[in-house]
Amino acid sequence: MPVLSAVVAAALLAAPPCVAPPPDPANTYDARHTYDKLVRDYPDIHIAADALPPGVRKTADQVYAQYGVRCLMLDLYRPPGDKLPVVVFVHGGGWKSGYRAEFVPMALRLTEHGYAAVTLSYRLSGEARYPAAVQDVQDAVRWVRAHAAQFGLDAQRIALAGGSAGGQIASLAGVTAGGDVKAIVNIDGLSDFTTELALKYENDPKKIPSAAGAWFGGRYEEQPARWREASPIQYVHAGMPPILFIGSAQPRFSAGREAMREQMTALGVASDELILPGTPHSFWLFDPWLQPTVDKTVTFLQQYLR
Repeated sequence: MPVLSAVVAAALLAAPPCVAPPPDPANTYDARHTYDKLVRDYPDIHIAADALPPGVRKTADQVYAQYGVRCLMLDLYRPPGDKLPVVVFVHGGGWKSGYRAEFVPMALRLTEHGYAAVTLSYRLSGEARYPAAVQDVQDAVRWVRAHAAQFGLDAQRIALAGGSAGGQIASLAGVTAGGDVKAIVNIDGLSDFTTELALKYENDPKKIPSAAGAWFGGRYEEQPARWREASPIQYVHAGMPPILFIGSAQPRFSAGREAMREQMTALGVASDELILPGTPHSFWLFDPWLQPTVDKTVTFLQQYLR
């Protein structure tokens, strides 16, 4: 383990005790509650397993950022090996709910292909509005880079992945990370909040506020600059990380995806796409849909996270 500098050591000693908030009973975006909503229409689904594969080590509850006594934590999963490429997962939940455990099944399946994986908690909209969650994810990436030698990780091979709101956050954090992220996997996350399709659902006047409106602190008509600023499509540029888009059969979550891919192609930036027919949103929580999601992700990362 590297020796801490005197300045860093002093800062850690001076920091107040760090705690995570207690569980919120209103936060019900998890595999079990989602299964109960979906099983009637999709009777063949099963919640994806989250048991540690043989040889995989879990390092839990690592504090990657702290605000006063509020701490943000991540869990690290590592297969045997050194200089491991890393995938950092961002959970979904409409920017207002969800848990980092959401992506444990996918994280563990990636460890079977030689990837280390991180699942993280971030500040939800009820605690801190946009762009706090994006900043938290970028802080988690910096934590991975800073601790790469300690945990046998490759600081030059880090990918971001996420689902739903987490897919949008992962995309936005990745395309604005300044080179720290080498690849992105966006699973059913919006690419452009300002499209007609996105506004139909995310800016619904019957919802006061909508999930996106709560995150932005106002409807599109009240905060148009913020809605544009949070759209990953606004940051397409030459040299940005390649993106794999994995989508459900629910069109609302594809808003801006094809236009973003077109812009990336025009600039010589690689992208790929997998659409799983007949799937609900949150399909990655369940078998039989998780495995094709993992297979496509592994193929993509083998190409772009070498």
